[in-house]
Amino acid sequence: MCQACHRIADKYPAGELTIGGKFAKVHEQDIIGLIRNTEALEIKEHPLHRIMDIKIAANGVCVTTTDIHLPRRIGQALYNAYKGELNFKYDEEGYFIRVDWHRDD
Repeated sequence: MCQACHRIADKYPAGELTIGGKFAKVHEQDIIGLIRNTEALEIKEHPLHRIMDIKIAANGVCVTTTDIHLPRRIGQALYNAYKGELNFKYDEEGYFIRVDWHRDD
């Protein structure tokens, strides 16, 4: 089993992207499409960089990934497309990144 498959089987993500705000709720399907398109581009070059899960909740969307690069890339794509507020938090010791993107208007 590859490293990505181990993370998926163990439900142990290396990255988490949270998407919130009024804009995100109104444009949820467009945002999900952007997330999937960004993953497709990333997988071409790095097949182990995968989305583990996309959870849609009342307060936003949460995406978990098998690596630390994909959530950063998706967050940057969201910011480039829709602006908003983008924050990154790394845990270098634990090989984990938390990315938050938010837009209220």
